[in-house]
Amino acid sequence: MKTDTTHASGAPAVVGAPWPDFSAALTAAAEGVEAALDACLPQPTAALGERELVDAMRYAVMGGGKRLRAFLAVEAGRLMGADPARALRCGAALECLHAYSLVHDDLPCMDDDDLRRGKPTVHRAWDEATAVLAGDALQTVAFEILADPATHPDGAVRASLCLRLAQASGAAGMVGGQALDLAAEKAAERADGGVLDGVSVKRLQAMKTGALLEVAAELGALVAEAPAAAVAAIRAYARALGEAFQIADDLLDVTGTEAEVGKRVGKDADAGKATFVDILGIDGARARAQALVDEAAAALAPFGAGAGLLTAAAQFVVDRRS
Repeated sequence: MKTDTTHASGAPAVVGAPWPDFSAALTAAAEGVEAALDACLPQPTAALGERELVDAMRYAVMGGGKRLRAFLAVEAGRLMGADPARALRCGAALECLHAYSLVHDDLPCMDDDDLRRGKPTVHRAWDEATAVLAGDALQTVAFEILADPATHPDGAVRASLCLRLAQASGAAGMVGGQALDLAAEKAAERADGGVLDGVSVKRLQAMKTGALLEVAAELGALVAEAPAAAVAAIRAYARALGEAFQIADDLLDVTGTEAEVGKRVGKDADAGKATFVDILGIDGARARAQALVDEAAAALAPFGAGAGLLTAAAQFVVDRRS
């Protein structure tokens, strides 16, 4: 969809979304990304060793999850006038990167989880070595997808996509956040260990969870070659959404059930981890999450009515039960 006007901020104005219903849009994006993933991932093979690796990769990333990160890329791309197929490839790359992180986070040396999305984790369905290799391979596939000319004919655009995903997922982003989380857990186990304060928890979660959600929306804008002001507005929106998402996760870990969430609950308390709920309380955390939804919506104001689905996505992340 092409934009018909431009605001003084430089952000394009798009009037009217093609999907009046958020759930329908989320489902459509998930189906499109599922097809893109099937095309981009290695196909099953009969060769011993390779078969286990490919099967584990596909098990980890196919047919599961809400595809929220992919949706953010697809919908931000639509808002900015991106080619839909290019935005879907960005979504597929994000899902591969996210799946790799989940496979590794579930390992006994990390969070030691047996259940993910309602089914056995990869190291339980196969073994730890296969899980490590499957995660490694999914990470490389993510960058292979973005670096492929099919994602964008301009090499500079492809380079910016790869750079931003690397920044968001590496030591300054998701992986660094996981390292901080593990350090905090070890500190909590010591008799003299301190509990993280609100500033530290916010930084940890912004790196571990928020960075990938933020870059998801940003990739959609970048693949559309949106103006800098529009990219900045989308980034501000996704930053607020990412914090709201983590607060909702913390609430689910306290108030949700394993059947609803699809994974073990109460594990943060068991590990002695400080969360937004510990700092704000349940009611305070819910109020903060809703305030962040309002903040995310305000960041989208320059885009007008066309940003309705992204606004709905922000509300969705705090209302979800899984």
